[in-house]
Amino acid sequence: MKWLVIIVCFIGFGCKSTKQIKRVVEPKSTVENIVDPGITEESILNQIQKDQIDYQTFSAKIKVDVVTKDGKQPELTAVVRMVKDSAIWISLSATFLNIEVYRVLVKPDQVILLNKQDKIVQYRTLEYLQEITNLPLDFSSLQNLLVGNVVYFQGPLQSFKKQGNELLLTSVGDVFKHLLVIDAKSFLKIHSKLDDVNEVRNRTASIAYSEYENVNNIHFATYRHITVAEKEKINLKLKFKQVEFNKELSVNFNVPKSYEIK
Repeated sequence: MKWLVIIVCFIGFGCKSTKQIKRVVEPKSTVENIVDPGITEESILNQIQKDQIDYQTFSAKIKVDVVTKDGKQPELTAVVRMVKDSAIWISLSATFLNIEVYRVLVKPDQVILLNKQDKIVQYRTLEYLQEITNLPLDFSSLQNLLVGNVVYFQGPLQSFKKQGNELLLTSVGDVFKHLLVIDAKSFLKIHSKLDDVNEVRNRTASIAYSEYENVNNIHFATYRHITVAEKEKINLKLKFKQVEFNKELSVNFNVPKSYEIK
């Protein structure tokens, strides 16, 4: 069960919001600039902030391939519906048999997990997800990766340089040192490399973004490859389909009375 819960969390990989990027930019940066002199730290951070996806609702179907220390798990299909700042509704099905195995509702103050096979319901807080994933999750941050926004990234930058057609940006936050690679022209995300600032923990994460599509004038990465490792390693490949923004959708969540509470 634990790895299924981890999948739910990393489909919406928890992270620190970047809403305050512009506010934390230092007026005079001493950061090493190995880019075009016309490109400044402030202009880069402003562009990243500008490219954050703004939305009211989001929905998608996601093909999920997962490999854990026990080997490759059965392929899953996740259906996600999200109302910004209100609810994240996720259904996980075994793709081969087309059988729903889990249904999850995440709200700002509660997590409800339905084990559809064993007819068990669990009521948890967000702290439960923090314990399972060993990440400082909050509800707002859980929404960021789902829509493709930058995660665990904040100014000021430690360094930024141009390498071919890519910009390599480095920042250090409270939890992670973050190397963010973006396209030098489009500013679209290519790769994130996260390393725990606490070297004793040896916690790392890698997120690759590709196969961008234009969805309602939003550049959306329909393929994500996520690897997270500490004591255990989990490797996720997510392929997004049927992506929609700002459509009316339902996040109703009924718990059958027959389900056992654990």
